[in-house]
Amino acid sequence: MDTQNQTHVKITTADPSALGLFGLAMVTFVASSQKLGLTEGLSLILPWAFFLGGLAQLIAALLDAKHNNIFGTTAFGAFGLFWFGVGMSWLIQLGAFGETLAANADPRQLGFAFIGYLIFSVFMTIGALETHKVLFFIFVFIDFLFIGLSLSSFGIFHDATHMLAAVAEMCIALLSFYGSAAIVLNTHFGRVFLPIGKPFGILKK
Repeated sequence: MDTQNQTHVKITTADPSALGLFGLAMVTFVASSQKLGLTEGLSLILPWAFFLGGLAQLIAALLDAKHNNIFGTTAFGAFGLFWFGVGMSWLIQLGAFGETLAANADPRQLGFAFIGYLIFSVFMTIGALETHKVLFFIFVFIDFLFIGLSLSSFGIFHDATHMLAAVAEMCIALLSFYGSAAIVLNTHFGRVFLPIGKPFGILKK
C-alpha cells in the first residue's frame, strides 16, 4: 500500500473545564440562595440542577475524557450525575411522581448519599492539590458542603449544619465563577489575565 500520500488529521478539543465550572457555579449559586433564605422553594432550582449542574458538567466530563484527563472526567462526571440525582430526589419530594413515592421519601437516605459524596470529594481534594489552587479551594468548600448536608440530613445540629452547607455552597459558586472566567480569559488572551495559582507540588515528583 502506498503510504507516501497519506494525510493525518489531528482533531483538537478545547479545554472543557470552563464550561464545567460555569455549570457548577450556576447551580450552586441558585441552590445556595434557597439555603440562605434569600429565595424559597425548589421548583425553579430544578432547571439549573438538570441543565447546568447536570448536563453541562457531563458534557465537560466527556470532553475531558478526550484529553485523557482522568481527574476532570471523574470530577465533572460524578458531580454532573450528582445534580441529576438531587434533582430527581427533589421531584420525588415535591410529589411529581405521585403521593406514594413522596410519602416514602426518607431524607436520611439522602444523608447517606451525601456521606458517599463526602468520601469522594475528600480524595478528589487530595488530587486537586496538584491541579491549581482555585480548584483546590473549590473542593475544600465542597467538603464542607457535604459535611453540612450530611449532618443536617440526620438532624444533627440542623440549623448550624444547614447554614454551614449554605455558606460553603455560595463560596463554591463564587470560586467556580472565578475559575471559569480565568480559564476562558487566560486561554483567550494567551497570558495570565486572572491568576489561578500553581499546584502545591507536594505530592507529585
